Amino acid sequence: MPVTAFIYGLALDHITDADIDWTVDTIKVSLHTSTYVPNQDTHDFFNDATNEVIGTGYTADGQALASPTRVYTGGTNTLSLDAADSAWTTASFTARIAVVYKDRGGATSADELLSYIDFGGDETVSSGTFTIQYHADGVIKIVAA
Repeated sequence: MPVTAFIYGLALDHITDADIDWTVDTIKVSLHTSTYVPNQDTHDFFNDATNEVIGTGYTADGQALASPTRVYTGGTNTLSLDAADSAWTTASFTARIAVVYKDRGGATSADELLSYIDFGGDETVSSGTFTIQYHADGVIKIVAA
């Protein structure tokens, strides 16, 4: 499936303000239908990420990223924020967008959005495993130019 990943513009504020520690905080990925239209310029908290998937094998608010790592490469001035691929087993649902965010464990209006992945079309699973295989460069890649 062709995918496109984006960082929410306001996530840079959260990252530079040290609101987010990729390897310590609970970072989650949630799935959303095609009726959620991400806005990189104005969406900043999880309550902006509407139309979350409902279906068998999926729990509201998504799942925590496993094995988060942070690697800076000096030669390319690249910061890679990575994690293990995410999977929902014994699942039946349709998703279009995956949203990565910091879960503070309370009101979704305080959970900072970080990035989203557009699958390029609806992806449906029926009594199977839905897997997001993150790019080799990471879930989020930031390049200092």
